[in-house]
Amino acid sequence: MKLAGRSAIITGASLGLGAAIAEQFAAEGAAVMLCARNAAELETQRDKLTAAYPKAHVATHRADVARKADVDQLFAAASGAFGKLDIVVNNAGVYGPMGTIETIDWDEWVQAIAINLNGLVYCCRKAVETMKPRRYGKIINLSGGGATNPLPGISAYAASKAAVVRFTETLALEVKEFGIDVNAVAPGALATRLTDQLVAAGPERVGGNLHERMSKLAKEGGTPLSVGASLCAYLASAESDGVTGRLIAAQWDPWPFSAEVKSDIDKSDIYTLRRIVPGDRGKPWDKK
Repeated sequence: MKLAGRSAIITGASLGLGAAIAEQFAAEGAAVMLCARNAAELETQRDKLTAAYPKAHVATHRADVARKADVDQLFAAASGAFGKLDIVVNNAGVYGPMGTIETIDWDEWVQAIAINLNGLVYCCRKAVETMKPRRYGKIINLSGGGATNPLPGISAYAASKAAVVRFTETLALEVKEFGIDVNAVAPGALATRLTDQLVAAGPERVGGNLHERMSKLAKEGGTPLSVGASLCAYLASAESDGVTGRLIAAQWDPWPFSAEVKSDIDKSDIYTLRRIVPGDRGKPWDKK
């Protein structure tokens, strides 16, 4: 019960990875506020959690993270329900329009940025306001492959997820002295409803390579949702105190980290976004 006594907001918690994170948190003893845009799906998820974990404190609040007023109301609801807030998991996200930049609907592109980036940043702002006075907190931002690889055909998703990681690194430095850890999570290639959307879009809109990979993923299954959910639970717990400003891959990185490894991470740029220079690839082009 590594999260016993802790309370959390989880956005995008009605389905997929968000629902898996909520289940993991409830299993570990956290009180959870589930947030999503679909109220009916939220209630279904709450019923599932309370049936599986009768002692869990599970609340729901319908909100669109792209709307500032909705986020304000979400945090007010969590404060009223729990009295304090220890953890915020920013999982809500969309792929956005699919196609080349000159063919996609511009308003849909802007809306994807509003959800994936602006909404996440505003949730972080509200979290920091709540956590700073207590000088402790955990903020977990879901990122993924879009942060580290170009993704032709889903440029809004790729741009927003890369921005999430750099924002995570930046915010972590701003709040480190207040005992607030801020990390990004790459949960692995997931077979979810978003994957189905990419497959349905077709290779002409998202490119042949990406469509082939997603079709195979949808057919064979991807990284289990429980892997990313377990990493989120670790980063939300006291066990990860001091790990901050990092992009951690649920499937590949050797978490949980020992005290020695945590110290090494803190003193280095491991698990951060950096530019590759010629010397990194054995090329003699670097300026002397």
